[in-house]
Amino acid sequence: METPSNPLLKITDIRKISALAKAQNAILACDNTFATPVFQNPIDLGADIVMHSSTKYFGGHSDILGGALITKEVNPFWEKVKIVQRVGGAVPSPMDCYLLCRSIRTLAYRMKGHAEHAAILAEYLLNHPNVEKVFYPGLISHPGHAVAASQMSGFGGIVSFMVNGDAIRADEVVSKLRYFANATSLGGVESLIERRAAVEGPETKTPQNLLRVSVGLEHTDDLLEDLAQALD
Repeated sequence: METPSNPLLKITDIRKISALAKAQNAILACDNTFATPVFQNPIDLGADIVMHSSTKYFGGHSDILGGALITKEVNPFWEKVKIVQRVGGAVPSPMDCYLLCRSIRTLAYRMKGHAEHAAILAEYLLNHPNVEKVFYPGLISHPGHAVAASQMSGFGGIVSFMVNGDAIRADEVVSKLRYFANATSLGGVESLIERRAAVEGPETKTPQNLLRVSVGLEHTDDLLEDLAQALD
């Protein structure tokens, strides 16, 4: 599972899925990249394996590549994973390790800022006449809000929204933005935006007019002003 999911920010009830998995003697893995352990700990909620793209919020400065896999216990399955890592040489470089250790020191404080700014932008977009729909679990109108509130202490820094119009209109909005870089990654201190369907390719099920925003740590007055001029 992935909760919140990319890019529609859908919420999965980890406790309920864990119960179903255990009843079938299945292993439950959870991608926790969007929430980070600052806001959500799937292992405490019943997951067996937790995955993170450390390229994103763990790194936080858009300058490393990496991933992390955490398990609840050391067991034969975990030993198989370690063998794959050793045989395949899937280890980060010394510089990536150094930069990751640097970034983890500020993770908790950065995540609070990302979530605070994302909530402000989500509320603004929710009330904008040129926005069709907003996806952010911190909004009370989000269908997964109650579940998210029960298993998360914060709602993260990713906001997705659908502009009124088609893909061309969505691309126009992106092209007019000055503070948001048009890029696929997320989790850095800078704000990024992308039309997700364009990245996912022709088989995507993502709406063509959906824009995914990784809300950064710039002053929200600047971000709101930029969104306003682009959407209007």
